[in-house]
Amino acid sequence: SILGEERAIVDDIAGTTRDALDTQFVFGDRTLSIIDTAGIRRRGQIRQGIERYSVLRSIKAIDRCDLALMIMDATELSTAQDSHVFGLAVEAFKGVIAVVNKWDLIDDPDGSKREQAFWTVRQAFHFMPYVPVAFTSGLTGDGVTELLNLALEVYQERQLVTPHGQLQRVLRDAMATQLPVSTGSKKVSIGGIRQVDVNPPTFVLAVNNAKIHFSYRRFLENRIREAFGFKYTHLRI
Repeated sequence: SILGEERAIVDDIAGTTRDALDTQFVFGDRTLSIIDTAGIRRRGQIRQGIERYSVLRSIKAIDRCDLALMIMDATELSTAQDSHVFGLAVEAFKGVIAVVNKWDLIDDPDGSKREQAFWTVRQAFHFMPYVPVAFTSGLTGDGVTELLNLALEVYQERQLVTPHGQLQRVLRDAMATQLPVSTGSKKVSIGGIRQVDVNPPTFVLAVNNAKIHFSYRRFLENRIREAFGFKYTHLRI
């Protein structure tokens, strides 16, 4: 295993994890910290008492993480309700990886079930098509090294700073291809764009007092993705 020792109580019974458990470890030349949290069910399904406080600790863990690994049971993908957790991570603009765990329980000699599981996850979280999907087995360790390498790749992508001049050209080319669209009758005027932060990459548009339609924001986001190679992280505009 990565840690080489048992650090948490686990069980087949859902709800065994109650508190958020921080564990540091070295992977390659990097020191990483994993926060193991309780699962979060939909609000109406959360019982009062211990489970409620476990969920609050899990939400706080999302707030202080860089990447959220949303772990789903390979045997229960059709009934998984992880979209709520995904939504919390996205609202906080965290990096996200969808992890299909317990893949050792799936008999898949030709890889067809893996392909089917991939598209099941993609369909469930279609509003975030950039989120990568990883397959692991916590029991055997299969896929864990690949997952950690992917996590580092996502993290590095979220640190990317775009060249200012090239970013302006991307905006001009986008507006030449498709004129800005507003949510009302007033015409949108965009004077420029600049990146103001990383983790996540954050961009500010200089706009008049008209409001840009969400579809045009998505159009600009996709053009920025294509120009600078943002594959796995959402962008804040």
